[in-house]
Amino acid sequence: MNKQILAAVLAMPLAISSAFAQEADGPTVKVRGFGTGALTWTNTDQAEFGRPNQAAGARKEPRTGVDSNLGLQADVAVNGWLSLTGQGVVRKDAEDDFGADLTWAFAKARLNDEVSLRIGRTGLPVFMISDYRNVGYASTFLRAPNEMYSQVPFESVDGVDLTWQHGFGDTTVTTQVTYGRAKGKLAYGLRAEGKQLLGLNVVAEHGPFTLRFGRTDAKITVTGSTTLAGLLNTLRSTGAAYNLPQLGAYADALNPRDKDASFTSVGLGMDWNNIVLQGEYAKRKTDSYVNDTTSWYAMGGYRFGKVLPYVMHAKLAIDGYPANAVPANVPALALLRAGAARLPYTGVGQGEQSTTSIGVRWDLYRSIALKAQVDRIQPKVGSGLLLNAQPGFHRDVTVGAVAVDFVF
Repeated sequence: MNKQILAAVLAMPLAISSAFAQEADGPTVKVRGFGTGALTWTNTDQAEFGRPNQAAGARKEPRTGVDSNLGLQADVAVNGWLSLTGQGVVRKDAEDDFGADLTWAFAKARLNDEVSLRIGRTGLPVFMISDYRNVGYASTFLRAPNEMYSQVPFESVDGVDLTWQHGFGDTTVTTQVTYGRAKGKLAYGLRAEGKQLLGLNVVAEHGPFTLRFGRTDAKITVTGSTTLAGLLNTLRSTGAAYNLPQLGAYADALNPRDKDASFTSVGLGMDWNNIVLQGEYAKRKTDSYVNDTTSWYAMGGYRFGKVLPYVMHAKLAIDGYPANAVPANVPALALLRAGAARLPYTGVGQGEQSTTSIGVRWDLYRSIALKAQVDRIQPKVGSGLLLNAQPGFHRDVTVGAVAVDFVF
């Protein structure tokens, strides 16, 4: 996105606020902002560490773009039952440049004290911190673990959602149903699209405890990979030439066009007597080359006044993928078989790894938090989720980061 458009996106909430301020009896406007300024580095120059959907990341030389962002949000209360919300975020993106994303843009109607309806672009509720994943100040850790948060390439959904919130004694239950479509721009020129997306998100809150369940289904399509397109074409032509019909069927199984996909997750959080715990567990399933996976993480910390040290462990494991149908006993097809065998460990969100992290959060001021975090990443095969790795790279990597989170 060019600088003129980026500036317009950031200035829009302020312009709206100024315009309505002149209307004493008109809608009320609240403009808020958030951001993170961070430095991130690793102990290697042979691979890069980045967040999901980033094209490049950090090596030995510290970089500001991996964990830094800036966001603005405007909330317009039109009347007692109707409101408008817009949110824009500037950050490093899939083109290795700072770009502005319109993450939220919706109208909300409060139908009664318990039910509300939103239409437009909303956050896709697939994770425990989906609503504030870009607001570093709202989280204990410096960043959400890639093992979990790389498994869904969409952050927002364009459509409609219905939310029902009800109190059962001391427990508040919020149930959200979402329907729409989602698009995501991924690294390496890939694009993902989810159609007929249907999501369920249920959150129960009881005192210091939060329990969440979510399930999202969609028809997914991934485009933009010349390597994958070449492999599928070669499988089909080779199958015809060698009279191996299973290769054509294998290509169809790999092809990520309008394929069923699901993501099911549970989460638990606790903030009790200075003890802070948070964890999530998820299963991803697709009918394409995209791996079926299990991902999870667990974090625990203890608050000493304004200082909160914590430890965290996360893991991503492959559960399954289409079986390699290229015959192993045909020497002329050895290269084709090897190319197909690399698919589970190639591409955005593909691969297996675990990460152990230690960190600390210091609430310096009521709207400013300082954080430091060190991660030890252990790829199981190849380079795991690391970016732009040199051929043959396979070893553990240490990542360090310091950050200032703020809200205003």
